[in-house]
Amino acid sequence: MKTPSPPTAYEIAVLPGDGIGVEVIDATLPLLTHLASRFGFTLRTRAHPAGALHFRDTGVALPEDTFAAARDAHAILFGAMGWPEVRYPDGTEIAPQLDLRDRLGLYAGVRPARSLPGMPGALADPRASAIDLVLVRESTEGLFASRGIGTVENDAIARDTMVITRAGTDRVADFAFRLAAQRRARGRPGTVTCVDKANVFRSMAFFRKVFDEVASRHPDIGARHHYVDATALDLVRRPWDFDVLVTENMFGDILSDLAAGLIGGMGMAPSADVGDHHALFQPCHGSAPDIAGRGRANPTATILSAVLMLDWLADRYADARLSQAARALESAVDSAFAGGALRPFEVGGTDGTVAIREAVRAGL
Repeated sequence: MKTPSPPTAYEIAVLPGDGIGVEVIDATLPLLTHLASRFGFTLRTRAHPAGALHFRDTGVALPEDTFAAARDAHAILFGAMGWPEVRYPDGTEIAPQLDLRDRLGLYAGVRPARSLPGMPGALADPRASAIDLVLVRESTEGLFASRGIGTVENDAIARDTMVITRAGTDRVADFAFRLAAQRRARGRPGTVTCVDKANVFRSMAFFRKVFDEVASRHPDIGARHHYVDATALDLVRRPWDFDVLVTENMFGDILSDLAAGLIGGMGMAPSADVGDHHALFQPCHGSAPDIAGRGRANPTATILSAVLMLDWLADRYADARLSQAARALESAVDSAFAGGALRPFEVGGTDGTVAIREAVRAGL
């Protein structure tokens, strides 16, 4: 596929959402503006409404105008959406991010977990400082395929169906192998682990079968298998041994939170939802109503999600300026925490949104 030329200006659809989503987005945008000026490219960021509180007020969670803006933008920067007491009639939470994944074909949920210098992790083992893995979850099928269509029969039996397709598994596994090749070029092992439950479920045995077929197309990248329960165990015992992991949607949802816990919590965990033509970037955390409006939200995950966005745009448009900006922002985050003095509230510190933003800005 031909690489498109870099645009005159990169249009970024910003969906701040609910709660601390607004706060962490507000902390990140000035850093992007500074980087654009420093490296000589133009970003145009435009905010659009969506989310649980918008649904509460209007009856619509994802307005069509917002969807159109997200579809037409070069990338989507997303805050957080959801509010515990605002739900659909079936009891499920408002989650426009899931609608965007389905409608834009964002099949690869990319969840990096990297130990930052100076940040306390959950593990006492000194090898934990070497954690640098990426979990890739298939984001359009799996158990999540039953969202909105699962059944409850006579208030006695509830059923949700796991859906694994050849096409869906092939493309997400191929994405994982290509990602591992990119990471190997930067010094990582270049290994993909298929995480499944193939010893019990036919759907998972099929997932593994397709994974192995894809692995045969990437003979220079290591491939291995791990059952999901053993993976949960080994992410705690020896997470430094993992490079890229690829798995079904629900398994990935759970394991990515576990991985975030190893590196300091959800406030340190970025993510991307990537398709063939669109991509959305957001922190792994939710809207955190308990701390919303108190200045305590940690914007690091959103800032690192912006790093992922810059890297994706740089690769898509072959624009080295954005890659340079990504490295500068990533380095600034590392420098901000490296001394050990900067401490977000969730790890027992007293540094809030503004303090963390300014510490990162100082390194740019």
